[in-house]
Amino acid sequence: MAEAKKIGVVGATFLVAGNMMGSGVFLLPSSLAKIGTASIWGWLITTAGALLLAFVFAKLGKLAPKAGGPYAYARDWFGPYMGFQTNTIYWFANWIGNVAIPIAAVGYFSYFFPILSEPLVRCIAVLILVWALSFANVIGPAFVSRVQTVTTSFALVPILGIAIFGWFFFDADIFKGAYNVSGESNFGAISSAAALTLWAFIGVESASVTAGVVENPEKNVARATLAGVFLAAIAYIASSSVIMGMVPNGELQTSDAPFALAAAKAVGGWGGALVSLCAFIGAAGSLGGWILLTAQSAKAASDDGLFPSIFSKTNKDDVPVKGVLIVAVLMTLAVLVTSTSETASAQFDVITSAAVVLTLLPYIYSCVACYFVVERSHTIIHTGAFWTLTSLTVVYCLWAIYGSSGTIVQYAFLFVLFITVFYPFFSEERRQQRQRAREASAISAGAQRS
Repeated sequence: MAEAKKIGVVGATFLVAGNMMGSGVFLLPSSLAKIGTASIWGWLITTAGALLLAFVFAKLGKLAPKAGGPYAYARDWFGPYMGFQTNTIYWFANWIGNVAIPIAAVGYFSYFFPILSEPLVRCIAVLILVWALSFANVIGPAFVSRVQTVTTSFALVPILGIAIFGWFFFDADIFKGAYNVSGESNFGAISSAAALTLWAFIGVESASVTAGVVENPEKNVARATLAGVFLAAIAYIASSSVIMGMVPNGELQTSDAPFALAAAKAVGGWGGALVSLCAFIGAAGSLGGWILLTAQSAKAASDDGLFPSIFSKTNKDDVPVKGVLIVAVLMTLAVLVTSTSETASAQFDVITSAAVVLTLLPYIYSCVACYFVVERSHTIIHTGAFWTLTSLTVVYCLWAIYGSSGTIVQYAFLFVLFITVFYPFFSEERRQQRQRAREASAISAGAQRS
């Protein structure tokens, strides 16, 4: 790809931060209110885990920059089958999770047009966003990055505004009065919160996945990953804490626009309207980055023959147009299937839980791959230190799976078993057999004509 169309370190940083600070941060306060203010401990633990993951992906991005991210690392260090499994899981997790983003955006926009809360109208509005951002990706990744740089700025307005000025309206009694309302033990509540809050950090690998469109990836991927996570973590903890001290727990649990609700309580209706508009723009812009991420991951696997060849077909600007459109069609189907949900918040919780569990498996594979990459590049002392860090990261990922819904974990396990059936169609041996069959057929046809 021409250098002029590649993404710089600032663009890549906003890509990472924007992918994380999209729908997740805007709806999570309502989801976490069902647990209580004990969820702040979940935020702190998840932040530590996300920084560990950021360190892993930053190290991988520096020592082994690969277009395709987790898929590429699994393929290189564990073989083609694990590459196939990782890419399939990761790809499904991404486009499933993508559905939550326009749902959140439309949920906030319903502040202005309450009719958008109606299932049919909400469905139509969500589909418009899906296809608009899909066509934006057809224009090219540099264009998506520029759009997201602007929309991330809009997203920061309500996040930072609430995180800073919300403390003037903070009520300690409200905050302390709902420490653990989940009905679980404190450990169980914090574990559940850790699983929920991880959704807000999904995107930590964004710069590594799009290494192929990032300038100087050996340096910029690492910088963008760490800077993006650090920026997001500060905003998350501060804003979530203050909202839980501004809005009574019962009211917060049922809100589809918690940031707007907090702003309205602080300064009135105009504050809620401003926050809703900024949240809508920020979440909608985040969708563009995630569609790019999903298409690039599928293209990298397709280039290696581990995914249908249609995903590797690109236009003159090296954009996998057909892959982008396939993702849009699948998202459309998912939106239609879930469109009967009563609220945007209900759809969001189920979709994000499934996406998080599926994403954690590729994260675990990447952590193990990081150890081998470092072992090849560093001394024994450095290798031992990285072994400890990667082990802690794996333990964190397993704990997050433990804190997720048991039913969703079971379905995820069955899905992993199910996709194994399709690997023989994409194995190296199978590809060689098909190639030999085509060559034999061509020779036979030529002999018959002569």
